[in-house]
Amino acid sequence: MDVSYLSLDGKVALITGGCRGIGKAIATAFADAGADVAISCRNQPHLDEVAEKIAETGRAALPVAAHNRKPEELENLFNEVMKKYGKIDILVNNAAANPAMGYMVDMEEKIYDLIMLTNLKAYTYLSQLVGKQMREQGSGNIVNISSVGGISPDKGLGLYCVSKAGIIMLTKSLAVELGEFNIRVNCIAPGVVKTKFSEALWSNEALMETEMDGMALKRIAEPEEVARVALFFASDATPYVTGQTMVMDGGSSL
Repeated sequence: MDVSYLSLDGKVALITGGCRGIGKAIATAFADAGADVAISCRNQPHLDEVAEKIAETGRAALPVAAHNRKPEELENLFNEVMKKYGKIDILVNNAAANPAMGYMVDMEEKIYDLIMLTNLKAYTYLSQLVGKQMREQGSGNIVNISSVGGISPDKGLGLYCVSKAGIIMLTKSLAVELGEFNIRVNCIAPGVVKTKFSEALWSNEALMETEMDGMALKRIAEPEEVARVALFFASDATPYVTGQTMVMDGGSSL
């Protein structure tokens, strides 16, 4: 069976939060599919390690440290990628933060700002930078990483859920605005994924026992499984799909 439509040969992909977890898995999957990649997070040594492993596959890898809450660093990230590759075909907005758990009414303003700046404003700003470039080249693909929390609220994660709901609407709005320029924008809403970011959840046996009771597949996701969905959206496997959110929660929402 010919699955050449999954190939990313000749494509350049920029993935934020690319030094671990879901972002690292996506960067690796895209490189395996033939793309040259640029990855960002705040930790340059961790980025360098991932870039070295990707380079072993024969693909180019550009590691650029950038803080999602600092617009000037996102601008530098964009400029460095353009300087090396001259284009960006695929943007994956993945970097996220959830520094506190608790009821929304008890959260301090600084926590609100931190979550919204990282999870929503940064996605918007980087999509603006890259989206303008994609509009000029007449093609592009943006994949946003949201969460099932952006669809159904989770007690104790209210602000995080609000930010993730914003990402889903950002996806739809960008899809409407950019479609005429041959730019597709889609979203992935995972449930619990076994990453360092969500360790406080999946390492809690009592919480996971309750979670599994309502889950059809009775297990949590691996980062590589999210990466395959990202490849599905970013490749020519979905040329007529835009503005959509793929829920992958093992059947919890059923």
